[in-house]
Amino acid sequence: MKNLTPSVKHGGGSQMVCGCMSAVGVGNLHFIDGIMDKYMYLDILKQNLKQSAEKMGILPHYKLYHDNDPKHNARICRLWALYHCPQVIRTPARSPDLNPIENIWDHLNNRIRKFKISSKNELREKLMSEWDKIEGILCKSCEIHA
Repeated sequence: MKNLTPSVKHGGGSQMVCGCMSAVGVGNLHFIDGIMDKYMYLDILKQNLKQSAEKMGILPHYKLYHDNDPKHNARICRLWALYHCPQVIRTPARSPDLNPIENIWDHLNNRIRKFKISSKNELREKLMSEWDKIEGILCKSCEIHA
């Protein structure tokens, strides 16, 4: 036992987040506690979408792109987007997940794993800090052209 080092797979903790990006940078990062459903997703859109578009300097001509997650395609979310977003890019049914933000999540994950994080609060602080360091050049390289 004295020669064994205790370990936990995947770092021992996690934090679900929701965020957005454009070719010029990232928007707000929203921390999610519990299980996200269509109502929580709608609240995130209401609280963050226009604010993020303004932060990125793309208001009022931004485009909302999200994948085929059932929460994203819920009727309540589609109706809200119809009336509150200048343009919504629809993903074809049964298409592979080609969402460009997946590259940003991978980048953020790699940056976070360089730290020895010992609490959920510290994880949140590092996530926010590293999220704010993501530059537009990285986002532009992940961009899809619609």
